[in-house]
Amino acid sequence: MDILFAILPILLLFVLMLGLKMAGHKSAFITLVITVTVALFLSQRFGFAPDNFVQSGVWWAVVEGVLKATFPILIIILMAIYSYNVLLKSGEIEVIKRQFTSLSDDKGVTVLLLVWGFGGLLEGMAGFGTAVAIPAAILISLGFKPGFSALVALIANSVPTGFGAAGVPVTTLANEVAESGVATHQDILDISTKVVVQLSPLMIILPFVILMLTDSRAKALVKNITLALWVGGVSLVVQFLSARYMGAETPAILGGVASIIAIILYAKLFTKPGKKEETAKDTTADILKAWSIYFFILLFIILSGPLVPPINDFLKSTLVTNIHLPIYPEGKYFSFGWMSNAGLMLFLGTVIGGVIQGVSLSDLVKVLGQTTINLRKTVVTIVSLVSIASVMSYSGMILVIATALADATGSYYPLVAPLIGAIGTFVTGSDTSANILFGKLQANVATQINYADPNWLVAANTSGATGGKIISPQSIAIATASCGVEGQDGKILASALPYAVGYIVIAGLMVFFGVGLI
Repeated sequence: MDILFAILPILLLFVLMLGLKMAGHKSAFITLVITVTVALFLSQRFGFAPDNFVQSGVWWAVVEGVLKATFPILIIILMAIYSYNVLLKSGEIEVIKRQFTSLSDDKGVTVLLLVWGFGGLLEGMAGFGTAVAIPAAILISLGFKPGFSALVALIANSVPTGFGAAGVPVTTLANEVAESGVATHQDILDISTKVVVQLSPLMIILPFVILMLTDSRAKALVKNITLALWVGGVSLVVQFLSARYMGAETPAILGGVASIIAIILYAKLFTKPGKKEETAKDTTADILKAWSIYFFILLFIILSGPLVPPINDFLKSTLVTNIHLPIYPEGKYFSFGWMSNAGLMLFLGTVIGGVIQGVSLSDLVKVLGQTTINLRKTVVTIVSLVSIASVMSYSGMILVIATALADATGSYYPLVAPLIGAIGTFVTGSDTSANILFGKLQANVATQINYADPNWLVAANTSGATGGKIISPQSIAIATASCGVEGQDGKILASALPYAVGYIVIAGLMVFFGVGLI
Protein backbone atom coordinates (compact mmCIF):
# COMPACT_ATOMS: atom_id res chain seq x y z
CA MET A 1 0.00 0.00 0.00
CA ASP A 2 2.90 2.38 0.64
CA ILE A 3 3.88 2.52 -3.04
CA LEU A 4 0.24 3.05 -4.04
CA PHE A 5 -0.20 6.08 -1.84
CA ALA A 6 3.28 7.38 -2.65
CA ILE A 7 2.58 7.39 -6.37
CA LEU A 8 -0.98 8.76 -6.00
CA PRO A 9 -0.06 12.43 -6.61
CA ILE A 10 1.72 11.59 -9.88
CA LEU A 11 -1.12 9.41 -11.10
CA LEU A 12 -3.67 12.05 -10.12
CA LEU A 13 -1.86 14.74 -12.11
CA PHE A 14 -1.92 12.53 -15.21
CA VAL A 15 -5.61 11.67 -14.76
CA LEU A 16 -6.69 15.27 -14.24
CA MET A 17 -4.57 16.75 -17.03
CA LEU A 18 -4.77 13.95 -19.61
CA GLY A 19 -7.94 12.05 -18.73
CA LEU A 20 -10.22 14.86 -17.62
CA LYS A 21 -8.35 17.55 -19.61
CA MET A 22 -8.55 19.88 -16.62
CA ALA A 23 -6.66 23.18 -16.72
CA GLY A 24 -3.15 23.07 -15.29
CA HIS A 25 -3.74 25.41 -12.36
CA LYS A 26 -6.83 23.48 -11.26
CA SER A 27 -5.13 20.09 -11.68
CA ALA A 28 -2.08 21.20 -9.72
CA PHE A 29 -4.09 22.74 -6.87
CA ILE A 30 -6.36 19.69 -6.46
CA THR A 31 -3.30 17.41 -6.51
CA LEU A 32 -1.66 19.56 -3.84
CA VAL A 33 -4.72 19.19 -1.60
CA ILE A 34 -4.70 15.39 -2.03
CA THR A 35 -0.93 15.20 -1.49
CA VAL A 36 -1.19 17.15 1.76
CA THR A 37 -4.06 14.92 2.87
CA VAL A 38 -2.05 11.75 2.21
CA ALA A 39 0.97 13.20 4.03
CA LEU A 40 -1.13 14.22 7.05
CA PHE A 41 -3.16 11.07 7.51
CA LEU A 42 -1.38 8.21 5.77
CA SER A 43 2.36 8.89 5.58
CA GLN A 44 3.08 7.84 9.16
CA ARG A 45 0.82 4.81 8.94
CA PHE A 46 2.72 3.48 5.94
CA GLY A 47 6.13 4.42 7.22
CA PHE A 48 6.80 7.37 4.97
CA ALA A 49 7.80 9.98 7.48
CA PRO A 50 8.88 10.62 11.08
CA ASP A 51 6.34 11.68 13.73
CA ASN A 52 7.38 15.32 13.85
CA PHE A 53 6.78 15.72 10.13
CA VAL A 54 3.12 14.72 10.37
CA GLN A 55 2.50 17.08 13.28
CA SER A 56 3.63 20.28 11.61
CA GLY A 57 6.14 19.48 8.89
CA VAL A 58 3.53 19.10 6.16
CA TRP A 59 2.60 22.74 6.38
CA TRP A 60 6.21 23.86 6.57
CA ALA A 61 6.88 21.76 3.46
CA VAL A 62 4.13 23.75 1.72
CA VAL A 63 5.74 26.98 2.94
CA GLU A 64 9.06 25.84 1.48
CA GLY A 65 7.27 25.06 -1.78
CA VAL A 66 5.82 28.57 -1.94
CA LEU A 67 9.24 30.08 -1.27
CA LYS A 68 11.01 27.91 -3.85
CA ALA A 69 8.31 28.58 -6.44
CA THR A 70 8.56 32.33 -5.98
CA PHE A 71 12.33 32.63 -5.54
CA PRO A 72 13.50 32.26 -8.24
CA ILE A 73 11.23 30.22 -10.55
CA LEU A 74 8.24 32.58 -10.84
CA ILE A 75 10.49 35.63 -10.89
CA ILE A 76 12.47 34.21 -13.82
CA ILE A 77 9.33 33.19 -15.72
CA LEU A 78 7.84 36.64 -15.18
CA MET A 79 10.98 38.41 -16.36
CA ALA A 80 11.48 36.13 -19.37
CA ILE A 81 7.96 36.85 -20.63
CA TYR A 82 8.35 40.51 -19.64
CA SER A 83 11.39 40.78 -21.92
CA TYR A 84 9.33 39.50 -24.84
CA ASN A 85 6.40 41.81 -24.06
CA VAL A 86 8.73 44.81 -24.03
CA LEU A 87 9.89 43.81 -27.50
CA LEU A 88 6.25 43.80 -28.57
CA LYS A 89 5.72 47.23 -27.01
CA SER A 90 8.74 48.74 -28.76
CA GLY A 91 7.93 47.05 -32.06
CA GLU A 92 11.52 45.78 -32.35
CA ILE A 93 10.25 42.21 -32.45
CA GLU A 94 9.57 42.86 -36.14
CA VAL A 95 13.28 43.41 -36.79
CA ILE A 96 14.16 40.18 -34.95
CA LYS A 97 11.52 38.31 -36.94
CA ARG A 98 13.02 39.62 -40.18
CA GLN A 99 16.47 38.45 -39.08
CA PHE A 100 15.25 34.92 -38.56
CA THR A 101 13.12 34.76 -41.70
CA SER A 102 15.89 36.29 -43.84
CA LEU A 103 18.49 33.68 -42.89
CA SER A 104 16.79 30.90 -44.79
CA ASP A 105 13.55 30.07 -46.56
CA ASP A 106 13.58 26.74 -44.69
CA LYS A 107 11.30 26.81 -41.65
CA GLY A 108 13.16 23.87 -40.15
CA VAL A 109 16.36 25.90 -40.04
CA THR A 110 14.55 28.77 -38.33
CA VAL A 111 12.89 26.54 -35.71
CA LEU A 112 16.08 24.59 -34.98
CA LEU A 113 18.09 27.79 -34.65
CA LEU A 114 15.62 29.18 -32.11
CA VAL A 115 14.81 26.21 -29.89
CA TRP A 116 17.98 24.10 -30.17
CA GLY A 117 20.69 26.74 -30.70
CA PHE A 118 19.39 29.87 -28.99
CA GLY A 119 17.37 27.82 -26.47
CA GLY A 120 20.40 25.70 -25.57
CA LEU A 121 22.44 28.84 -25.01
CA LEU A 122 19.74 30.34 -22.76
CA GLU A 123 19.49 27.10 -20.78
CA GLY A 124 23.24 26.97 -20.30
CA MET A 125 23.36 30.52 -19.02
CA ALA A 126 20.12 31.00 -17.10
CA GLY A 127 17.96 27.87 -16.95
CA PHE A 128 14.76 27.96 -14.88
CA GLY A 129 12.39 28.14 -17.84
CA THR A 130 14.03 30.90 -19.88
CA ALA A 131 14.94 28.45 -22.66
CA VAL A 132 11.28 27.48 -23.02
CA ALA A 133 9.64 30.86 -22.51
CA ILE A 134 11.72 33.05 -24.83
CA PRO A 135 12.13 30.78 -27.92
CA ALA A 136 8.46 29.71 -27.76
CA ALA A 137 7.30 33.31 -27.60
CA ILE A 138 9.48 34.28 -30.58
CA LEU A 139 8.13 31.33 -32.60
CA ILE A 140 4.60 32.56 -31.94
CA SER A 141 5.59 35.99 -33.24
CA LEU A 142 6.94 34.34 -36.41
CA GLY A 143 3.54 32.85 -37.10
CA PHE A 144 3.95 29.30 -35.78
CA LYS A 145 1.01 27.74 -33.95
CA PRO A 146 1.03 27.82 -30.13
CA GLY A 147 0.81 24.05 -29.69
CA PHE A 148 3.71 23.45 -32.07
CA SER A 149 5.81 26.23 -30.52
CA ALA A 150 5.30 24.86 -27.02
CA LEU A 151 6.06 21.27 -28.09
CA VAL A 152 9.33 21.93 -29.94
CA ALA A 153 10.53 24.26 -27.17
CA LEU A 154 9.88 21.54 -24.57
CA ILE A 155 11.59 18.83 -26.63
CA ALA A 156 14.64 21.02 -27.23
CA ASN A 157 14.84 22.02 -23.57
CA SER A 158 15.90 18.54 -22.47
CA VAL A 159 19.52 17.63 -23.23
CA PRO A 160 20.90 21.07 -22.20
CA THR A 161 19.20 21.04 -18.78
CA GLY A 162 21.81 18.68 -17.36
CA PHE A 163 24.29 21.53 -17.66
CA GLY A 164 21.77 24.35 -17.25
CA ALA A 165 22.50 27.54 -15.31
CA ALA A 166 26.25 27.06 -15.82
CA GLY A 167 26.26 23.41 -14.76
CA VAL A 168 24.42 23.63 -11.44
CA PRO A 169 22.58 20.26 -11.81
CA VAL A 170 25.73 18.21 -12.41
CA THR A 171 27.87 20.02 -9.84
CA THR A 172 25.07 19.57 -7.30
CA LEU A 173 24.86 15.86 -8.17
CA ALA A 174 28.61 15.39 -7.79
CA ASN A 175 28.54 17.08 -4.38
CA GLU A 176 25.57 14.97 -3.25
CA VAL A 177 27.40 11.68 -3.86
CA ALA A 178 30.86 12.80 -2.69
CA GLU A 179 31.83 11.25 0.65
CA SER A 180 33.07 14.59 1.96
CA GLY A 181 30.05 16.46 0.59
CA VAL A 182 32.31 18.44 -1.74
CA ALA A 183 33.21 16.86 -5.08
CA THR A 184 36.69 17.10 -6.52
CA HIS A 185 37.21 18.68 -9.92
CA GLN A 186 38.04 15.24 -11.30
CA ASP A 187 34.73 13.83 -10.02
CA ILE A 188 32.84 16.64 -11.77
CA LEU A 189 34.76 16.04 -14.99
CA ASP A 190 34.02 12.32 -14.81
CA ILE A 191 30.28 12.66 -14.18
CA SER A 192 29.93 15.46 -16.74
CA THR A 193 31.59 13.35 -19.43
CA LYS A 194 29.43 10.34 -18.63
CA VAL A 195 26.25 12.44 -18.89
CA VAL A 196 27.26 13.63 -22.37
CA VAL A 197 28.05 10.06 -23.50
CA GLN A 198 24.73 8.73 -22.19
CA LEU A 199 22.84 11.48 -24.00
CA SER A 200 24.91 11.31 -27.19
CA PRO A 201 22.29 9.56 -29.40
CA LEU A 202 19.65 12.07 -28.32
CA MET A 203 21.80 15.00 -29.44
CA ILE A 204 21.22 13.81 -33.00
CA ILE A 205 17.75 12.28 -32.61
CA LEU A 206 16.14 15.37 -31.05
CA PRO A 207 17.15 17.82 -33.81
CA PHE A 208 15.77 15.29 -36.31
CA VAL A 209 12.48 15.06 -34.38
CA ILE A 210 12.19 18.86 -34.27
CA LEU A 211 12.88 19.12 -37.99
CA MET A 212 10.30 16.42 -38.81
CA LEU A 213 7.70 18.13 -36.63
CA THR A 214 8.37 21.31 -38.61
CA ASP A 215 8.35 19.67 -42.04
CA SER A 216 7.24 16.04 -42.29
CA ARG A 217 7.12 15.86 -46.09
CA ALA A 218 8.87 12.86 -47.64
CA LYS A 219 11.05 15.10 -49.79
CA ALA A 220 12.34 16.83 -46.64
CA LEU A 221 13.55 13.57 -45.07
CA VAL A 222 17.08 13.56 -46.50
CA LYS A 223 17.56 17.23 -45.65
CA ASN A 224 16.28 16.69 -42.10
CA ILE A 225 18.61 13.72 -41.56
CA THR A 226 21.60 15.63 -42.95
CA LEU A 227 20.96 18.75 -40.87
CA ALA A 228 20.31 16.72 -37.70
CA LEU A 229 23.53 14.75 -38.16
CA TRP A 230 25.51 17.94 -38.78
CA VAL A 231 24.09 20.04 -35.94
CA GLY A 232 23.83 17.14 -33.49
CA GLY A 233 27.33 15.95 -34.30
CA VAL A 234 28.84 19.40 -33.80
CA SER A 235 26.94 19.83 -30.53
CA LEU A 236 28.03 16.39 -29.31
CA VAL A 237 31.73 16.92 -30.04
CA VAL A 238 31.77 20.37 -28.43
CA GLN A 239 29.86 19.24 -25.35
CA PHE A 240 32.03 16.14 -24.93
CA LEU A 241 35.27 18.15 -25.09
CA SER A 242 33.83 20.80 -22.76
CA ALA A 243 32.69 18.22 -20.22
CA ARG A 244 35.90 16.19 -20.32
CA TYR A 245 38.39 19.03 -20.09
CA MET A 246 36.51 21.99 -18.58
CA GLY A 247 33.73 20.60 -16.38
CA ALA A 248 29.99 21.11 -15.95
CA GLU A 249 29.81 24.88 -16.40
CA THR A 250 30.31 25.12 -20.17
CA PRO A 251 28.86 22.15 -22.17
CA ALA A 252 25.38 23.65 -22.65
CA ILE A 253 26.71 27.16 -23.29
CA LEU A 254 29.40 26.16 -25.78
CA GLY A 255 27.12 23.51 -27.27
CA GLY A 256 24.47 26.18 -27.87
CA VAL A 257 26.97 28.54 -29.49
CA ALA A 258 28.38 25.74 -31.66
CA SER A 259 24.88 24.72 -32.74
CA ILE A 260 24.01 28.29 -33.72
CA ILE A 261 27.17 28.56 -35.82
CA ALA A 262 26.56 25.13 -37.41
CA ILE A 263 22.96 25.99 -38.33
CA ILE A 264 23.94 29.37 -39.80
CA LEU A 265 26.72 27.75 -41.87
CA TYR A 266 24.32 25.11 -43.17
CA ALA A 267 21.73 27.77 -44.05
CA LYS A 268 24.31 29.87 -45.92
CA LEU A 269 25.64 26.91 -47.91
CA PHE A 270 22.59 24.77 -48.62
CA THR A 271 19.40 26.83 -48.41
CA LYS A 272 18.01 29.83 -50.22
CA PRO A 273 17.96 33.13 -48.32
CA GLY A 274 14.64 34.22 -46.90
CA LYS A 275 12.94 37.52 -47.53
CA LYS A 276 16.07 39.59 -48.04
CA GLU A 277 14.14 42.53 -49.48
CA GLU A 278 12.47 43.03 -46.10
CA THR A 279 15.79 43.29 -44.24
CA ALA A 280 17.41 45.67 -46.71
CA LYS A 281 16.13 48.61 -44.72
CA ASP A 282 17.55 47.27 -41.43
CA THR A 283 20.89 48.93 -40.70
CA THR A 284 23.45 47.51 -38.31
CA ALA A 285 22.25 50.03 -35.72
CA ASP A 286 18.66 48.83 -36.18
CA ILE A 287 19.70 45.21 -35.68
CA LEU A 288 21.77 45.98 -32.60
CA LYS A 289 18.91 47.98 -31.11
CA ALA A 290 16.43 45.17 -31.74
CA TRP A 291 18.69 42.60 -30.09
CA SER A 292 19.73 44.92 -27.25
CA ILE A 293 17.41 43.30 -24.70
CA TYR A 294 18.75 39.80 -25.28
CA PHE A 295 22.30 41.10 -25.62
CA PHE A 296 22.19 42.71 -22.18
CA ILE A 297 20.42 39.69 -20.67
CA LEU A 298 23.15 37.35 -21.89
CA LEU A 299 25.87 39.82 -20.88
CA PHE A 300 24.57 40.13 -17.32
CA ILE A 301 24.05 36.37 -17.00
CA ILE A 302 27.63 35.70 -18.13
CA LEU A 303 29.12 38.38 -15.87
CA SER A 304 27.13 37.25 -12.83
CA GLY A 305 27.66 33.50 -13.33
CA PRO A 306 30.36 31.05 -12.24
CA LEU A 307 32.39 31.84 -15.35
CA VAL A 308 33.40 35.17 -13.73
CA PRO A 309 34.24 34.14 -10.14
CA PRO A 310 34.99 37.58 -8.59
CA ILE A 311 31.62 39.06 -9.60
CA ASN A 312 29.79 35.81 -8.92
CA ASP A 313 31.27 35.53 -5.42
CA PHE A 314 30.40 39.14 -4.62
CA LEU A 315 26.79 38.85 -5.81
CA LYS A 316 26.26 35.53 -4.02
CA SER A 317 27.38 37.03 -0.73
CA THR A 318 25.50 40.33 -1.02
CA LEU A 319 21.84 40.87 -0.03
CA VAL A 320 21.17 37.19 0.66
CA THR A 321 18.03 36.24 2.59
CA ASN A 322 18.38 33.11 4.74
CA ILE A 323 15.26 31.53 6.25
CA HIS A 324 15.47 28.58 8.64
CA LEU A 325 12.32 26.46 8.48
CA PRO A 326 11.41 24.04 11.31
CA ILE A 327 11.70 21.05 8.94
CA TYR A 328 15.34 21.91 8.24
CA PRO A 329 18.20 20.40 10.23
CA GLU A 330 20.44 22.77 12.16
CA GLY A 331 22.54 24.90 9.86
CA LYS A 332 20.36 24.54 6.75
CA TYR A 333 18.51 27.54 5.33
CA PHE A 334 16.34 28.48 2.41
CA SER A 335 18.52 31.08 0.73
CA PHE A 336 17.72 33.59 -1.96
CA GLY A 337 20.25 36.02 -3.37
CA TRP A 338 18.55 39.25 -4.42
CA MET A 339 21.65 40.25 -6.39
CA SER A 340 22.73 36.91 -7.85
CA ASN A 341 19.52 35.42 -9.28
CA ALA A 342 18.90 35.17 -13.01
CA GLY A 343 15.58 37.00 -12.66
CA LEU A 344 17.41 40.22 -11.79
CA MET A 345 19.66 39.81 -14.82
CA LEU A 346 16.61 39.35 -17.04
CA PHE A 347 14.98 42.43 -15.50
CA LEU A 348 18.05 44.65 -15.88
CA GLY A 349 18.63 43.51 -19.45
CA THR A 350 15.01 44.12 -20.33
CA VAL A 351 14.84 47.59 -18.80
CA ILE A 352 18.14 48.79 -20.29
CA GLY A 353 17.30 47.27 -23.67
CA GLY A 354 13.78 48.66 -23.50
CA VAL A 355 15.04 52.18 -22.85
CA ILE A 356 17.46 51.86 -25.79
CA GLN A 357 14.50 50.80 -27.92
CA GLY A 358 12.59 53.93 -26.94
CA VAL A 359 10.14 52.53 -24.38
CA SER A 360 9.43 55.04 -21.61
CA LEU A 361 9.89 54.10 -17.97
CA SER A 362 6.16 54.50 -17.34
CA ASP A 363 5.38 52.10 -20.19
CA LEU A 364 7.96 49.64 -18.86
CA VAL A 365 6.14 49.66 -15.52
CA LYS A 366 2.76 49.21 -17.22
CA VAL A 367 4.01 46.27 -19.29
CA LEU A 368 5.44 44.64 -16.15
CA GLY A 369 2.13 45.08 -14.33
CA GLN A 370 0.10 43.62 -17.19
CA THR A 371 2.53 40.71 -17.57
CA THR A 372 2.16 39.94 -13.87
CA ILE A 373 -1.64 39.96 -14.08
CA ASN A 374 -1.62 37.70 -17.14
CA LEU A 375 0.45 35.10 -15.27
CA ARG A 376 -1.96 34.65 -12.36
CA LYS A 377 -2.94 31.10 -13.40
CA THR A 378 0.69 30.18 -13.92
CA VAL A 379 1.42 31.39 -10.38
CA VAL A 380 -1.16 28.98 -8.97
CA THR A 381 0.22 26.14 -11.10
CA ILE A 382 3.88 26.64 -10.22
CA VAL A 383 3.29 27.23 -6.50
CA SER A 384 1.11 24.12 -6.28
CA LEU A 385 3.56 21.93 -8.19
CA VAL A 386 6.64 22.96 -6.21
CA SER A 387 4.70 22.53 -2.97
CA ILE A 388 3.67 19.03 -4.09
CA ALA A 389 7.32 18.20 -4.68
CA SER A 390 8.31 19.51 -1.27
CA VAL A 391 5.60 17.55 0.56
CA MET A 392 6.38 14.36 -1.38
CA SER A 393 10.06 14.72 -0.60
CA TYR A 394 9.79 15.37 3.14
CA SER A 395 7.00 12.82 3.66
CA GLY A 396 9.15 10.11 2.08
CA MET A 397 6.85 9.45 -0.88
CA ILE A 398 9.52 10.01 -3.53
CA LEU A 399 12.02 7.78 -1.73
CA VAL A 400 9.39 5.03 -1.51
CA ILE A 401 8.86 5.17 -5.29
CA ALA A 402 12.57 5.11 -6.10
CA THR A 403 13.36 2.31 -3.65
CA ALA A 404 10.49 0.19 -4.97
CA LEU A 405 11.83 0.54 -8.52
CA ALA A 406 15.33 -0.39 -7.39
CA ASP A 407 14.11 -3.43 -5.44
CA ALA A 408 11.93 -4.65 -8.31
CA THR A 409 14.60 -4.50 -11.03
CA GLY A 410 17.73 -5.99 -9.42
CA SER A 411 20.53 -6.43 -11.95
CA TYR A 412 18.41 -4.71 -14.58
CA TYR A 413 18.37 -1.58 -12.48
CA PRO A 414 20.56 0.41 -14.94
CA LEU A 415 17.68 0.22 -17.41
CA VAL A 416 15.41 2.14 -15.04
CA ALA A 417 18.02 4.38 -13.41
CA PRO A 418 17.16 7.24 -15.82
CA LEU A 419 13.45 6.72 -15.07
CA ILE A 420 14.09 7.54 -11.42
CA GLY A 421 15.76 10.81 -12.44
CA ALA A 422 12.84 11.50 -14.78
CA ILE A 423 10.33 10.98 -11.97
CA GLY A 424 12.31 13.45 -9.86
CA THR A 425 12.15 16.11 -12.56
CA PHE A 426 8.52 15.41 -13.38
CA VAL A 427 7.55 16.02 -9.77
CA THR A 428 9.92 18.86 -8.90
CA GLY A 429 10.36 20.52 -12.31
CA SER A 430 14.08 20.78 -11.68
CA ASP A 431 17.02 18.64 -12.76
CA THR A 432 18.93 20.00 -9.77
CA SER A 433 16.15 18.98 -7.36
CA ALA A 434 15.96 15.52 -8.95
CA ASN A 435 19.69 15.12 -8.35
CA ILE A 436 19.35 16.19 -4.74
CA LEU A 437 16.49 13.71 -4.23
CA PHE A 438 17.96 10.69 -5.97
CA GLY A 439 21.69 11.22 -6.56
CA LYS A 440 22.66 9.48 -3.34
CA LEU A 441 20.13 6.73 -3.98
CA GLN A 442 21.73 5.94 -7.35
CA ALA A 443 25.15 5.72 -5.70
CA ASN A 444 23.79 3.45 -2.92
CA VAL A 445 22.11 1.10 -5.41
CA ALA A 446 25.35 0.92 -7.39
CA THR A 447 27.05 -0.30 -4.20
CA GLN A 448 24.26 -2.80 -3.41
CA ILE A 449 24.40 -4.45 -6.83
CA ASN A 450 28.23 -4.27 -6.96
CA TYR A 451 28.11 -2.10 -10.06
CA ALA A 452 31.50 -1.68 -11.73
CA ASP A 453 31.26 2.07 -12.27
CA PRO A 454 29.10 3.86 -9.65
CA ASN A 455 29.51 7.25 -11.35
CA TRP A 456 27.92 5.81 -14.49
CA LEU A 457 24.70 5.19 -12.53
CA VAL A 458 25.02 8.52 -10.75
CA ALA A 459 25.24 10.25 -14.14
CA ALA A 460 22.16 8.30 -15.27
CA ASN A 461 20.09 10.29 -12.79
CA THR A 462 20.72 13.53 -14.65
CA SER A 463 20.41 11.81 -18.04
CA GLY A 464 16.92 10.66 -17.11
CA ALA A 465 16.06 13.93 -15.41
CA THR A 466 16.62 15.80 -18.66
CA GLY A 467 13.96 13.60 -20.29
CA GLY A 468 11.51 14.15 -17.47
CA LYS A 469 11.90 17.88 -18.09
CA ILE A 470 9.94 17.52 -21.36
CA ILE A 471 6.74 16.60 -19.51
CA SER A 472 7.34 18.35 -16.21
CA PRO A 473 4.09 20.18 -15.38
CA GLN A 474 6.20 23.19 -14.38
CA SER A 475 7.84 23.34 -17.81
CA ILE A 476 4.48 22.86 -19.50
CA ALA A 477 3.03 25.71 -17.43
CA ILE A 478 5.87 27.94 -18.60
CA ALA A 479 5.27 26.90 -22.22
CA THR A 480 1.53 27.55 -22.09
CA ALA A 481 2.08 30.93 -20.44
CA SER A 482 4.65 31.92 -23.06
CA CYS A 483 2.40 30.82 -25.93
CA GLY A 484 -0.73 32.45 -24.54
CA VAL A 485 -2.61 29.17 -24.15
CA GLU A 486 -2.93 28.90 -20.39
CA GLY A 487 -5.28 26.12 -19.39
CA GLN A 488 -4.23 23.81 -22.23
CA ASP A 489 -1.59 22.05 -20.12
CA GLY A 490 -3.20 18.64 -20.60
CA LYS A 491 -3.19 19.00 -24.38
CA ILE A 492 0.49 19.98 -24.39
CA LEU A 493 1.33 17.15 -21.99
CA ALA A 494 -0.40 14.62 -24.22
CA SER A 495 1.54 15.80 -27.26
CA ALA A 496 4.88 15.77 -25.43
CA LEU A 497 4.45 12.46 -23.57
CA PRO A 498 5.47 10.07 -26.41
CA TYR A 499 8.71 11.99 -26.98
CA ALA A 500 9.55 11.96 -23.27
CA VAL A 501 8.90 8.20 -23.05
CA GLY A 502 11.09 7.55 -26.10
CA TYR A 503 13.80 9.79 -24.64
CA ILE A 504 13.84 7.95 -21.31
CA VAL A 505 13.87 4.53 -23.02
CA ILE A 506 16.88 5.53 -25.17
CA ALA A 507 18.66 6.90 -22.10
CA GLY A 508 17.94 3.64 -20.25
CA LEU A 509 19.35 1.56 -23.09
CA MET A 510 22.47 3.74 -23.21
CA VAL A 511 23.00 3.35 -19.47
CA PHE A 512 22.42 -0.43 -19.58
CA PHE A 513 24.54 -1.24 -22.62
CA GLY A 514 26.94 1.69 -22.70
CA VAL A 515 28.81 1.19 -19.44
CA GLY A 516 32.53 1.18 -20.11
CA LEU A 517 32.32 3.56 -23.07
CA ILE A 518 34.14 6.19 -21.06
